[in-house]
Amino acid sequence: MRVIDFHSHFFSRPFFEALLAQAPGEGDSDDRLDALALKTGIAIPPPSIADHTTRWIESLDEAGVEHMATFASLPEEVPAVGEAVRAERGRLSGFALVNPRAGHSADDLRDLLADGAFKGVLLFPAMHHYDIAGHESERLLHVLEESACTVFVHCGLLVIKLRDVLGLPRPFDLSYANPLSIIPAANRFRGVNFVIPHFGAGFFREALMAGAQCENVYVDTSSSNSWVRTQPGLDGLTEVFARSLDVLGPARILFGTDSNVFPAGWRSDRMEEQQAALSAAGADEVAQAQIFAGNAARLLGLDG
Repeated sequence: MRVIDFHSHFFSRPFFEALLAQAPGEGDSDDRLDALALKTGIAIPPPSIADHTTRWIESLDEAGVEHMATFASLPEEVPAVGEAVRAERGRLSGFALVNPRAGHSADDLRDLLADGAFKGVLLFPAMHHYDIAGHESERLLHVLEESACTVFVHCGLLVIKLRDVLGLPRPFDLSYANPLSIIPAANRFRGVNFVIPHFGAGFFREALMAGAQCENVYVDTSSSNSWVRTQPGLDGLTEVFARSLDVLGPARILFGTDSNVFPAGWRSDRMEEQQAALSAAGADEVAQAQIFAGNAARLLGLDG
């Protein structure tokens, strides 16, 4: 079966270096990276972006994955992801973390989208404290609509384990994390594809309501989906898929894994879990083909 992963984090060395720069502590950067690797079991990527990219491509090849959308998870990582995508065009598509409150202008975004390496952006309203439908996002959404691009809007629970390991503060305010906040923006910017990761990560009902209200709202299936434990009366991932299929249909569900670090690499276990849940939810081969590849290919423009 054709597989396109619509949600992963590239997590190159510049990402780890930038994260460490925000964290308390002293010492040589390489020594601190070695200490982080020892503490977490993460294989810190090599300085060479080409080498890190090759490792990702080998992991995709081993699992039979055709293409992967991958995030620059900090602004400092944007050049690295751009380099990887340009080297492996046809295998990777980039998305850049943007904070509209930090001076990331519409003109900067227009330049970023110009060469085709980046297909859109990733927004964290709960981390950066703004309303997705407010004035902070307006110009960015105009630029995304010009190119019919995609925006990931992280909603719901937000757990970033690396920040906790490094002793970084938790600035997350879930009052900005409700998928219902997307509705005014999605209605105004009908040419933008709005993707809610992790089925809303605890705001599942609200994610479905946003999708029922707006035809340009999608969900992705990525991560372990451990948020299901917070939902009274929701009986596991099979029911999550069944309800999503009922409300959104197979054309607005995008397969993702949230793969991010090595040695784990590309998370085939998450695909297997989701395949089993989809089959149990009654999704036929046509629906699964849309979810695991067809929808992503359409949004990324992979099939011409």
